[in-house]
Amino acid sequence: MINDSKIKIAILGSTGHIAKSLIYYFSKEKNCELYLFARSTEKLNEFIKTIINKKDFKVASFEDFNNYFYDVVINCIGIRSSEVERDFLLYFKITEEFDNLIINYLLKNTSTVYINFSSGAVYGADFKKPVNKETKCKLDINNILATDYYAIAKINSEAKHRCLNKFSIVDIRIFSYFSRFIDIDSNYFICDLIRSIKNSIIFKTSPENIIRDYIHPYDLFSLVQKIITKNKINDVFDAYSKAPISKFEIIEYFKNKYNLKYKVIDSFDNSTLTGFKEIYYSKNNKANRIGYKPNYTSLECIIQEVNVDL
Repeated sequence: MINDSKIKIAILGSTGHIAKSLIYYFSKEKNCELYLFARSTEKLNEFIKTIINKKDFKVASFEDFNNYFYDVVINCIGIRSSEVERDFLLYFKITEEFDNLIINYLLKNTSTVYINFSSGAVYGADFKKPVNKETKCKLDINNILATDYYAIAKINSEAKHRCLNKFSIVDIRIFSYFSRFIDIDSNYFICDLIRSIKNSIIFKTSPENIIRDYIHPYDLFSLVQKIITKNKINDVFDAYSKAPISKFEIIEYFKNKYNLKYKVIDSFDNSTLTGFKEIYYSKNNKANRIGYKPNYTSLECIIQEVNVDL
């Protein structure tokens, strides 16, 4: 990755969807030492049992984070929807808690690279077309809604990172992401669809033909690698695949491949905690400046990762 010597990488939130994919690919690298942190080390150890190359894994609780040196810290901390539904303040509290933990570490270890996962939600609430480098964030500041909280928490985090421009801090905005490591019981469109196939029930959906951009886990891993190899970088990049995909294109694939049965319902409730997003992907391809070039389309991502399980 960087050179022949081993690079020490800390991953916070190691039981999360994105983190598991990164662990999987980093485990294939010979010159990596992984320091994995999670709220439940028991769950983390259960996951690690599924990884073949795990001799350089160190599993620890967050209380031990400051006890080691890392060349790279990757923040994959997430918040479960079930938790947020009971307390929206968690968007801000958890984001701040772990971001400050890492920043305080950087103050003492200035050479460490900090990679943080942000969200396309920072662009606001207007997703009638793809965002790009000219897109402005649109929030009704005099009428902040619960669906805005997540975006605001991420905006605050990004702004703080740009303020710390003497440090190597990079935010990666995720729009849509799918891998074999997703919690199939999650309340996401593609998870609902897969459960319908597994349980042989009719998949129900709204008539809106939303568009999503599922970045392949290997492409995301490649983007992380590109960031690590850069010398002194403080920036933000939108993550993107080779091509986005519409909802009904996905449904048609599963219909043909797995005999999915589905029904379009006009009154179907497709609201989410962070608001409805019709066309949710980015044409801001700034990451190509650091050599990032996706290998997979959204459909190819879905085909490859679903085939592991179905």
